Amino acid sequence: MPLLDIENLTVEFQTAGGVFRAVDGVSLYCEKGEILSIVGESGSGKSVAMLALMGLLPWTAMVTADRMIFDGRELLGMSPEKKRKIVGREMAMIFQEPMSSLNPCFTVGFQIKEMLRQHTDMNRAQRQERAIELLASVGIPAPKERLSVFPHQLSGGMSQRVMIAMATACQPKLLIADEPSTALDVTIQAQILDLLRSFAHEHGMALILITHDMGVVAEMAERVQVQYAGQKVEEQNVVDLFTHPHHPYTAALLSALPERANARRLPSIPGVVPGQYDRPPGCLFEPRCSFATEICRQGAKRQGSGLGHALCNHPLNGPGDDAGEQKQRNKAGATS
Repeated sequence: MPLLDIENLTVEFQTAGGVFRAVDGVSLYCEKGEILSIVGESGSGKSVAMLALMGLLPWTAMVTADRMIFDGRELLGMSPEKKRKIVGREMAMIFQEPMSSLNPCFTVGFQIKEMLRQHTDMNRAQRQERAIELLASVGIPAPKERLSVFPHQLSGGMSQRVMIAMATACQPKLLIADEPSTALDVTIQAQILDLLRSFAHEHGMALILITHDMGVVAEMAERVQVQYAGQKVEEQNVVDLFTHPHHPYTAALLSALPERANARRLPSIPGVVPGQYDRPPGCLFEPRCSFATEICRQGAKRQGSGLGHALCNHPLNGPGDDAGEQKQRNKAGATS
């Protein structure tokens, strides 16, 4: 049994213009100790799906799923009291904006020790010692002195390290990192990603990495799930995804990598991710896809594991495809 098993997750929000479906029937699993990456443009439902798992969405969200099992326990219908014992201790999350995720009214030390107070039976002296140890483990110099500083006194990289220290304080079985390096410069990005990878390997911790950066995916992930407009459109291990993408959207994302571009201008996907008022009736990627046919305006067929579970009527890189012809199809899909 995988550590995390979610089947047919849907998240809807009631708005003045009607119901908006932010996550549309997404299924995913994560094994113990695995690094899974969820990738896609802004608006693809990556963060919302994980916030639904953590129980951190506002009361206006309507969350449904066939199952949501973590470490053998069904989270659907679990009482808030029982779930609070899991979230933070066994399942933790690093949020997208480190500078706004920490409470500006309390010191770094107070916030770390409050996490330990809520989820462990350590006494005050033990919490103090553990907080210093955690800051040192994420590479913060003079950790004892840093306990007394406020978040506004830290840089973006330092704030992200504090967030990692808080999230890993109780050595969770699953860590969700939501765009952990987006707001940081390139050098700090590499340090943060190395830090997350070392924590995962040293503690046997599963890591779900939410990102839109395919370069980060190539460096970090073992398996990749691609989302588009709230739907899962493909899932493969990282090597197969980069060499043989099956969904035109995945091929387009990969072709936009600078190291893959042969022309002077990077390829781009025309249009935008559909929102509440412009969702097409069939395949959601159909208006932006050069392979779309009349059948795509009616719906998209889910392919099997041999085609990466692609949600596409015309998957790329099929078993019988001619290599030269397929290369042209991939190129066309990338510039559609």
